[in-house]
Amino acid sequence: MRRAEQSAKKTVFAIFKERGFIEQVTDEKKVPEILEGRVTCYIGFDPTASSFHVGNLVPIMSLAHMQRHGHRPIALVGGGTGLVGDPSGKDEMRQILTYEEINKNAEAQKKQFSRFLDFSEDRALLLNNAEWLTRLNYIDFLRDIGVHFSVNRMLATESIKIRLETGLSFIEFNYQLLQAYDFWHLFENYDCMMQMGGSDQWGNIVAGIDLIRRLKGKQAYGVTFPLIMTADGRKMGKTERGAIWLDPERTSPYEYYQFWINTDDRDVKRFLALFTFLQMEEVEEYGKLRGSEIRKAKEILAFEATKIVHGEEEATKAKAASKTLFLKEESGEGSIPTTRFDKKKFAQGIPIFKLFETTNLSTSGSEARRLIEQRGGYLNEKRVEKFDLMVTIEDFNEKGEVLLRAGKKKFHRIKIE
Repeated sequence: MRRAEQSAKKTVFAIFKERGFIEQVTDEKKVPEILEGRVTCYIGFDPTASSFHVGNLVPIMSLAHMQRHGHRPIALVGGGTGLVGDPSGKDEMRQILTYEEINKNAEAQKKQFSRFLDFSEDRALLLNNAEWLTRLNYIDFLRDIGVHFSVNRMLATESIKIRLETGLSFIEFNYQLLQAYDFWHLFENYDCMMQMGGSDQWGNIVAGIDLIRRLKGKQAYGVTFPLIMTADGRKMGKTERGAIWLDPERTSPYEYYQFWINTDDRDVKRFLALFTFLQMEEVEEYGKLRGSEIRKAKEILAFEATKIVHGEEEATKAKAASKTLFLKEESGEGSIPTTRFDKKKFAQGIPIFKLFETTNLSTSGSEARRLIEQRGGYLNEKRVEKFDLMVTIEDFNEKGEVLLRAGKKKFHRIKIE
């Protein structure tokens, strides 16, 4: 694995600070000091979906930076805690998933971690807390662990206080105990001294540190990351069409690339620092670009971010497709998102709004109708005037293709065979 920017002068804490990863640390003096040596750290990930999305990238990238600077990261899949549900940052109770759903999601997430971390030779660990949490005896857990928790202190936790206003279930109230137990278990069995996570995890992290101190008389540490917002005030990774997934079956490499290249000019430098492994000297240079030149910085951001998640080949295809559609350059056939149809389906024609829905250029038929009625739908670069226009064999070129476009930047090709 490439070790960009590793240097004797910069610790990973310094890297985190200059790249914008740090929100809070539990000990401003000791955390930078212990990170000068080799530390085992962990972050827990909620397996309520079969894929991570862009909003999960900051903690995943932080683990990758830790490894690149000689530390041992633990990616902890919450197969056990996922059965309970973390109330932090939520205004209502999470949907309770079955054991089968949790396990299926956990297995899918494991594959995505390998894009960021090297798990060979004990350089990183991939664990599932279901291995120990599902074996706990409830009475023993209450006597050994629950006795160390003050209800008054738990009620003062920000995430709990917020949920008390809308309703907090007893099962969710237990979540902090389970996460604290995770930290103690990893401290005891894997010499894990540090937990990291989003800013909404501060209370849970502090609870784990306190439990370790009470049970072992030793000190552990915590680091939290800021909630990343875009310059226009939106939560990072949230778009009008929903989340941007790392799974290529849910968000294609081309769509993933387009998400990054459409970054607001004001966010480019910050996102280069957070979501790529480029050296900060390069990031600073790209951050100086203005006007039309900033397109170059966006292309670098899109390519590097896509390469990390989908590999260099797919990133190259996505870049070529982007140039084809926006700069009118040539590229390979496989780079534009494509759906194949049986030629017979177009014998009588298919309403174009149905095609926009089928290819996910619109999330529903009604959305596709609105798009076309608002003059945002295109067929072969010609604006579609009627939402129920019938697309027939006559609309396909000699290669058996038509090109759909939604708005200025979303394309999809249909190919018949």
